Amino acid sequence: MLEDDNAQWGLLHAFVLNGKGGARSITRQELQDLQLEAHESLWLHWDRGHPQTQSWLRLESGLNEFVCDLLLEENTRPRLLSLPENQLLLFLRGVNLNPGAEPEDMVSARIFADSQRAISLRLRPLHATEELIEDLLDGHGPKTAAELILNLAHYMTDKIDQLVSELSEQVDAEEERADALDNPAPDHAMLMQIRRRAAGLRRFLAPQRDIFAQLTGVALAWFSDCNSGYWNELNNRLTRYLEELELNRERVNLLMEAENRRMNERMNRTMYRFAVITSIFLPMSFLTGLLGINVGGIPGSDSPFGFLVACILIGLVAVGQWLLFRRLRWV
Repeated sequence: MLEDDNAQWGLLHAFVLNGKGGARSITRQELQDLQLEAHESLWLHWDRGHPQTQSWLRLESGLNEFVCDLLLEENTRPRLLSLPENQLLLFLRGVNLNPGAEPEDMVSARIFADSQRAISLRLRPLHATEELIEDLLDGHGPKTAAELILNLAHYMTDKIDQLVSELSEQVDAEEERADALDNPAPDHAMLMQIRRRAAGLRRFLAPQRDIFAQLTGVALAWFSDCNSGYWNELNNRLTRYLEELELNRERVNLLMEAENRRMNERMNRTMYRFAVITSIFLPMSFLTGLLGINVGGIPGSDSPFGFLVACILIGLVAVGQWLLFRRLRWV
C-alpha cells in the first residue's frame, strides 16, 4: 500500500536504511518531516517520467538547478561527476529485461548521493532495484548510501553477465551447425542479431567500465568507507565482458566469412562446369552451323551416309575434346 500511494507522486520506493543491512519503507508524506539518525541513510527511487518527480526534484529536494537538469536530461551516457559538499552524481546503464524490449536497449539509472542520501531515477523498470529491495527486506542489504550504490551496480553487472553468456552460447550453437557433416548454412538473422547486440552493449559498457575504474579512487570521506576492491572487481568483470563481446563479434565475422567463401566456391564450381560444357559444345555447334549453310558444295549432301558421317565426326570431336581436357586436368 505504501508503494501504491507513493507511486501516485512518482516515488517508486522510499526506504530508510538502518545501518545494519535492513530498512523501513516510508511514505511521501513522511518524507517531508523526516529526520535521519546519524547511522541512518535515505534511499529514494523515482520514476523520471512522472511530472511529480520533476516538481519534487526542483522544489523540494534541495538540489541545485545544474544537478536537476542533469538528472532529468533525455539522453545520457555512463558518467561520473564529483560535486561540491561531498556529493556524487553517477549515471549507469543496465540490461533492459522488460517484456518485449531488446536487451541491448539498456536502461539508464541516474543517481545522486551524499553521505546519508541516495536519490535514483529511472524511466523504465530496472530489475536490479527489485533484488536490492529484497536484500533490504531480508536484513542483509546495504548499510550506507555508498554500499547501496555499490550493490545496485553489482546487480546491474550480474544482468550483463547473463546476457553475454547467452550470446556466447548462441555463437557456440552456430559454430556447431557450421561444423556439422551436412554443413548447413548458418542462421544469418541470428548472426546479425548477435553482432548488433554485441555492438549495442559495447557502446555503453566501455564507458561504464572506465567509471568503475574511477570509483576505485573517489576521494569522498563517506564513499571511502566502501571497499575500493569491490569497484575494482566490477571493473575487471566489465573488462572481461567487453573482451567476450569482442570475441563473439570476431567469431560471428568468421562464420559469415566462411559461409561467403563456401558460397563463392560453390558458385565457382558451377560456373566452371558451365564453362567446360560450353567448351565441349562450341566446336560441335560450329560444325553443325558450318554444315547447315544452305549453299552448294556441302560435303556429303548427295550421299545417303552424309548425316551418319557428320554425326561420327561430331562424336570424334567431342571425344577428342574430352581426352584433351582430362589430359590438361580440367575435368
